[in-house]
Amino acid sequence: MPVTLIVGANRGIGLGLVTAHVSDGWDVVATTRDGSPPPGHPRVETRRFDVRERAQLDDLVESLGSPVDRIIHNAGVLRAPRAQLMEVNAVAPIRTIDGLLDAGRLAHDGTVGIMTSQMGARRGRSGSLGDYGDSKAALNDAFRAASGRWADSGAIAVVIHPGWVRTDMGGPGASLSVAESASGIKKVLDGLQPEDHGKFLTWDGRAHDW
Repeated sequence: MPVTLIVGANRGIGLGLVTAHVSDGWDVVATTRDGSPPPGHPRVETRRFDVRERAQLDDLVESLGSPVDRIIHNAGVLRAPRAQLMEVNAVAPIRTIDGLLDAGRLAHDGTVGIMTSQMGARRGRSGSLGDYGDSKAALNDAFRAASGRWADSGAIAVVIHPGWVRTDMGGPGASLSVAESASGIKKVLDGLQPEDHGKFLTWDGRAHDW
């Protein structure tokens, strides 16, 4: 069975991605901040991991043992002090993927998907995009800077805008269900080719402007 590691899997899109992969026959290693299994998935292998805690990243890397076929970094926050938004949304995803790749925890030609947002797309503009948008723009910048060394590690990595999704973040009026977004994201990741490495994509596979 192929194996995916999903970071931030206790609710919303992360939980939807667990369901989508399990339903398609994947083995899943899920991380939650308290180490409890994702709701509805008591048998999914779970790790305790707060992305802000560097020591817990070391524990996660060591616990995996063998390489996984896919890494999805979904953990993020919408409302918090600016410094925390930057740490969780921009710094932690790059640090986490760096740690996993440096330790050889992704199979060669394995896929990496990091959840970003269209709110972090500058499209050539200057000035602030708001605290949340700035954190996602910083993530996009850091991803583009890291993509070269990740390619050297054999990863096929992209950042993905998951759409406007009916979650705690997206609100009840959003256009997509969690299942629609998660299944679309999985389809995008399933279809990645080496030439897709370094791209900014949407949940339905379209290229997104930076």
